[in-house]
Amino acid sequence: MKRRRLLGLVAWSVVGFAIAAVWQDGVTAQQKTTVSDTPGTPFKLATFEADGKIRVGMSVQDKLLDIAAANAYVAKQAGLPAVTIPDNMLALIEQYGTVSKRLYQIANYMGAQNRLAGAGIGFSYDPTKVSIKAPIKYPYNILAAAANYKSHAQEMAGPRPAGAAPAAGAPPAGAPPTGGGGFQAVDVDPDKEDPHFFAKSPRSCIIDPGEPYFIKEGDNIDWEAELAIIIGKPALNVSLEQAHDYVFGYSIMYDVSRRGGAGRPLNKMFPGTNWFRGKSTDRGAPFGPYIIPKEFVADPANLRIMTRVNGVVKQDGNSKDLIYDEAHMVRFLTSVLTFYPGDVISTGTPDGVGAGRRPPEFLKPGDVVEIEIEGIGVLRTPMKAAAP
Repeated sequence: MKRRRLLGLVAWSVVGFAIAAVWQDGVTAQQKTTVSDTPGTPFKLATFEADGKIRVGMSVQDKLLDIAAANAYVAKQAGLPAVTIPDNMLALIEQYGTVSKRLYQIANYMGAQNRLAGAGIGFSYDPTKVSIKAPIKYPYNILAAAANYKSHAQEMAGPRPAGAAPAAGAPPAGAPPTGGGGFQAVDVDPDKEDPHFFAKSPRSCIIDPGEPYFIKEGDNIDWEAELAIIIGKPALNVSLEQAHDYVFGYSIMYDVSRRGGAGRPLNKMFPGTNWFRGKSTDRGAPFGPYIIPKEFVADPANLRIMTRVNGVVKQDGNSKDLIYDEAHMVRFLTSVLTFYPGDVISTGTPDGVGAGRRPPEFLKPGDVVEIEIEGIGVLRTPMKAAAP
C-alpha cells in the first residue's frame, strides 16, 4: 500500500515538473517573440565615462544606458541568446549590421512598460551626471565642406570693413577681390561643379563636449555650427543613388574657425588661402554629444541648426539649404579617396557667423558656444585663454 502511494507521489511529481517545464518554455518562447528586433523605440549612441570607466551608451527616453550591461540584462530577462556588442564606438559602427537587431531589442525592451522608471536599474544613468565624450576617438578622416550654404557664402562675400582682419578663406593682398571671406556668392550647379572641402586632423582637433577651446592672444575665433554625417561602411566611388546606404548616422561638429589675427604672414611663393592655419587649429573640432543612427532621422535634409553664444542666438539655419546635399558630398569625396566606418563629413555652416557681421564679432575667453541640431542634442564648448 505504502509502495503504491509512494509511486503515485513520484508520478505526480514527474507530471508536475513536466507541466512546469512546458509552461516555462512557453513563457520564454513568448518573451522571445515579444521583444522586437526592428527599429521601434528610437535611440542615440554616446561614449561616456561613469564610475571611472569609459562606456558605450544608448540614450533611450532621456536615460543613458551602459550598452554592455543592458545587453546582459535584457538577454537574461527576455530569454534571448547571447550576442557580443563591441565596447567602443568605432567597432560598434563597423559591426552595426551584425549587432543592430540586439540594439533594437535593448531599446524596445527597456523603453516599454515604464521599465526605465523602475528602481534598481544599475546600468541606467542621468546624462547630466556623467561625462559624455566625443562619440568616436578617433575616426580616420574628417572632411569639411566650405561655403555649402549660399546664405553663408553671401555673408562672407561682402566687403571687408576697414581695419578688420581677413577671415579664414580671405585671399592674400593683391588677389582679385572676392569679399571679406574670400567667397563669391554665385549660383552653383552641384551636378556639374565639384564642392570645396578641407581636412581636419582627427587626433589633434577632436575634443569632448564641454571641453574648452583655448584662444591665443590676438586670434579671431569664430563659431560655425555643422551637421556631421557619420559613414557606416567602406565607401569608394559611390553613386548618388547609393550614397545614403553608406551613411551610419548624424552628429554635431563645431568647425572652429580662426579668422586671422596673431602670427606671421604667408610667404608669397604660393598665393592663396591658408586653410590649414584657419581651420586645423589644435582642439578645433568639438564633436558630439550623440550619434543618431539614420533609421531614426525622418529627413536629414530638414534639420534645424542653431548656435548660441552666451545664450544669444547667432545662427538659425536648416540643412534643407545645403548647396551640396548628402548624396553629392558622398559621391564627390568617395571619388577622391576611400571612406571608412566612423569617418566624418562636416557639411558646412549656415549664415550668422561672426566674421559675416558688420562689424565682425569674435569669441573671447569666458564665452560659451552652444550648437543645437534638431533631434541630436546640444554641443557646448567654453572658451578659455591659451597659456602665454
